[in-house]
Amino acid sequence: MALITNVSDYEELAKQKLSKMVYDFYALGAEDQRTLKENREAFSRILFLPRVLIDVSHINMFANVLGYNISMPIMVAPTALHKLAHPEGEVASARAAAAAGTIMTLSSWSSCSIEEVSSSGPGLRFFQLSVFKDRNFVQQLVRRAENAGYKAIAVTVDAPRLGHREADVRNRFSLPENVGLKCFEGLDLSNMDKNVSGLAAYVASQIDSSLSWKDIKWLQMITRLPILVKGVITAEDAQLAIECGVAGIIMSNHGGRQLDYLPSTISCLEEVVREAKGRVPVFLDGGIRRGTDVFKALALGASGVFIGRPVLFALAVDGEAGVRKVLQMLRDELETAMALSGCTSLKEITRGHVSTEGDRIARSRL
Repeated sequence: MALITNVSDYEELAKQKLSKMVYDFYALGAEDQRTLKENREAFSRILFLPRVLIDVSHINMFANVLGYNISMPIMVAPTALHKLAHPEGEVASARAAAAAGTIMTLSSWSSCSIEEVSSSGPGLRFFQLSVFKDRNFVQQLVRRAENAGYKAIAVTVDAPRLGHREADVRNRFSLPENVGLKCFEGLDLSNMDKNVSGLAAYVASQIDSSLSWKDIKWLQMITRLPILVKGVITAEDAQLAIECGVAGIIMSNHGGRQLDYLPSTISCLEEVVREAKGRVPVFLDGGIRRGTDVFKALALGASGVFIGRPVLFALAVDGEAGVRKVLQMLRDELETAMALSGCTSLKEITRGHVSTEGDRIARSRL
C-alpha cells in the first residue's frame, strides 16, 4: 500500500479500489456540486493567528458532548451503506470510533442493523433518524436505538426529499445483492419490488416531506433520549430549534448532496453560535479533512465536529484499521495545530486565534 500521510490520501486510494458507481455515490454531490466544493474551499480562507512563547508541553484534547467525555472533539457522522466500502460495514467503523474514544453516529440508511452495531463492542453511539411517513415505524426505530444503548437521536431535517445526484442517475446506482438497508428489516415491504434496488427506491419514497417543527416535539414525547437536529445552517432555524427544546444543533448541508449552491457550514457557523448564546452546543459537519479544519471550527464556536466521507474512504482502503488511522491522523494534526497556536486545551482555543475573510475585509476598511 502507498504511504498514507493525510486524510485525503485515503480518498485517492479508495477511488482506485471502489467501483465507479460506489465511489461516485460516496464522493459526489448534487447537481453542479458547488456546495460540495465550497465546504472544502471555505476552510482555506480562514487563517491562523497563533500565540507564541506559551508552554505547550502538555496538550489536553478531551471534550464533553451531552455529558459524555470523549478523547477529542472529532466524531463520526452518519453516512449510508458502509458495506459498499467493506464487508464489515458499520461494525468496523463503530469499533474504530470506540478504539479512538469518540462517538459513532449510525445512519438510518445503514447496511448493518442497530443491534449488530451495538453488539460489536463497547462505545458511545448516537442514532441518526430519517423521519418516514409511517410514524409507527419511526417509533420502532427510536425504541430499538434506546434498547440498544444509543445515547442520542440526531434527526435529519434538511432532506424532505432527496437531492438530485446526477452521478447516481448516470451510474444507474443500485445495491448489490449482499448489501441491504438493515434498519428497515422490520418494515412491511409487501407492496414493493423484492429486489434490493427496489428496496432503496421504496425507502426513499417513504421520506416524509411534511416533517415540521411539531414533529420534533412529537419525537421528544416518544423518547427519553436527547434530540439533536442535523441540517440547520441559519440563525432563524437555530432559534426555532432551541425553542423546541433540542439538546444540540449539528450544522450540516448534507455534504453537498441535497440543495446545491448553499454556503459552506463553516461560513455559517458564527451566525448560528451567536444565536445559540451557549444555550445548546453547536456542532459542525461538512468539509473537515485536516486537524487544522477542526481547530478553525472550534475557534469559531463549534463544540465539536463530525466527519463523514473520510471514514468511508479509509474503511474502503483498510477496513477498521483505516478508520482508526484516519481518526488518529486528525487527532494528531489537531494537537499540532493547538501546540503551534499556543493552546493547551480546547477551552483555550478562541476567536482571536483565527482570521476570516470577513475580518480581513473589515480591517481593510479601517
